[in-house]
Amino acid sequence: MRAAVLHEIGQGKVEVLDDVEAVGFGPGKVRIRVRATGLCHSDLSAMGGVLPQPAPFVPGHEGAGEVVEVGEGVSNLTAGDRVVVCWLPACDACPACRRGQPQLCLAGFMNAGTPNFKLPGGDVFGMAGTGTFTEEVVVDAGCAVPIPEDVPFDIAALIGCGVTTGLGAALNTADVAAGSSVAVIGCGGVGISAIQGARVKGAAEIVAVDPVVSRRESALKFGATRAVAPEELADAKQEITGGEGFDYVFEVVGKSATARTAYETTRRGGTLVIVGAGAMDDFLQLNMFELFFDEKRILPSMYGGGDVLRSYERTIALWRAGRVDLAGLITHRVPLAEINEALDQMRTGTSLRTCIEI
Repeated sequence: MRAAVLHEIGQGKVEVLDDVEAVGFGPGKVRIRVRATGLCHSDLSAMGGVLPQPAPFVPGHEGAGEVVEVGEGVSNLTAGDRVVVCWLPACDACPACRRGQPQLCLAGFMNAGTPNFKLPGGDVFGMAGTGTFTEEVVVDAGCAVPIPEDVPFDIAALIGCGVTTGLGAALNTADVAAGSSVAVIGCGGVGISAIQGARVKGAAEIVAVDPVVSRRESALKFGATRAVAPEELADAKQEITGGEGFDYVFEVVGKSATARTAYETTRRGGTLVIVGAGAMDDFLQLNMFELFFDEKRILPSMYGGGDVLRSYERTIALWRAGRVDLAGLITHRVPLAEINEALDQMRTGTSLRTCIEI
């Protein structure tokens, strides 16, 4: 079958091959025919070595498709079921799951070191234990979450990561208060979803911050009340909050420099939400006095900071009700053969989300 393969970490382009085989099918497993997958910035981060990922690997972790085959012991799925790929399934048995924090379950990460594919020359891994830039993928049954018939595959793919992450940061992690002031730094697909989440929660002021003009323009369409370039943020803070700072600031870039800016933009007693996935050697510096004196809450948000399956259901309900716009997030649609052009668009910030149609 066809799949996009990155041979070495640090390479800028993938190779679309037609002799890749999905492996690992057996008890407790599901084979999925991928129909659509979103291009997430985390894929670029894994390709570049920012996020740990063994290579060679098939990128992609934001996908949806149809079940082709189910293994022994799988009782909740049958061939033909429409599913979204969940790259971080909960085991329901570990301490994190029992505490009601399934987004912190590590069971899914255990599969990241097991090859999902193979080429004639050797094993190939899948991004985050999945790998959706392919025609078929074999995953644990818990990674295949059924979706209703009225949810298109492209919409479902976005729910698999970016939308859930951004909406959840506002709805779960921050629990944005109605009438509050919000700033979102980084307005790609995840940042736009955080903006929509803040709007759903009733935030009065939502400032979108991004260096790319087209993204700032898009942010206004999705609910931001103002959109500024990074160098204009200080003026916006002064004009909107009287210099005090915003009630909530979302950092959706994944860099210490923007996280520091986000901290300084948050009011005393306010909430800073770290959404962006950064590198292990990129350190955020805070001095002990400001940490104590400012009493700012610093809340990392992993995959939306809540029960992932419940978040999927809530997102679908909000989408059906017209409270969030998911189709508008897809600014480009390309076939798998044009994946490298889509990667370039993501790097330059000219796309919110690209849907790879397979």
